[in-house]
Amino acid sequence: MKFNLKKIIEFIFPINELKSIFRARVLLVIITGCLFLLILCLMLFIYQLYTPLSKGEAEEVFVIQEGQNLKEIAQNLRIERIIGSKWTFIIYVFLEGRTKSLQAGKYSLTSDMNIVEVAKKIINGKTIQDWVKATFPEGWTNKQVEEKLVELGIISLEKHKFFTISTESFPFLTDKPTGPNLQGYLFPDTYYFEKGSIIEEVVKKMLRNFGEKLTQDLRDEIEQQGRTIYEIVIMASILEKEVITDEDRAVVSGIFWRRIKSNYPLESCATIAYVLGVDKWRYSYEDTRIESLFNTYLNIGLPPLPINNPGLSTIRAAIYPQETDYNFFLTDPETGKTIFSKTFEEHGANKMKYF
Repeated sequence: MKFNLKKIIEFIFPINELKSIFRARVLLVIITGCLFLLILCLMLFIYQLYTPLSKGEAEEVFVIQEGQNLKEIAQNLRIERIIGSKWTFIIYVFLEGRTKSLQAGKYSLTSDMNIVEVAKKIINGKTIQDWVKATFPEGWTNKQVEEKLVELGIISLEKHKFFTISTESFPFLTDKPTGPNLQGYLFPDTYYFEKGSIIEEVVKKMLRNFGEKLTQDLRDEIEQQGRTIYEIVIMASILEKEVITDEDRAVVSGIFWRRIKSNYPLESCATIAYVLGVDKWRYSYEDTRIESLFNTYLNIGLPPLPINNPGLSTIRAAIYPQETDYNFFLTDPETGKTIFSKTFEEHGANKMKYF
């Protein structure tokens, strides 16, 4: 009997069938791999689309020139670190069918806006020119800020509260006691807002500005002194109303921090003005006896909250106090000049002279 070895081997090991199975499995692996890669790319696209580049960044003006195309705009947004991926921006605008809808002009953008928010703003042409200008001076309270926002039509007449903000995005708020009050952090400056803005967006814009102005160097200095940002903001809010010039504020800052260290009352007229809601050149003894946690004649140390929103120069005065031999001061009601004295007796004589 003759044996055909080739046929026997093919019978035991069906090569053609095995090849077919192998090819099918390889094809399945390739298809599965492609699907996995496609899903991964889709997830990455969605993540980049809805995830801001960073949190709590300050606002900046982004300019689109006439004639700039989608690719140029996307590239500039990436260079300015407003978005993380220019291609995600390009693909999104293309899929929306709005490649020809990006409008030239000046836009107020931040890196804590996601790509969808940035794209929609540019597509809708919401430029700064269409916004309302609002200026908030140093030393204004949150109430004054709110009244100005309502007056300009930026927010509605409904009662708003400046506390519906997550502190996660703003690390400088972490040492602030839990509670609604953000007074002290709504940075005094000139802003542009849309009419009918959401109050949260208004507050975020002002907080971002505070975060930009309080540089890392200033934060490091505060930490090195063993103080908190919150303490500095409270002190600055007092200095803002206590004296006029930056030089005098630095001197008064030295006096006040020394009083706190010595467990001596600050005796700040600015805090009495806050309690009474009335500004005077001189407060009576009865005024200084009013019961309040903000009365620094009766209570030792800083008041529990900032009494206004201080400016950068005053915040710097609180961080960098000037050490002098002065222990007391008053303000000349005629000139506004600060009169310093070293002793209590000299201070008493100045009171007699200027009041």
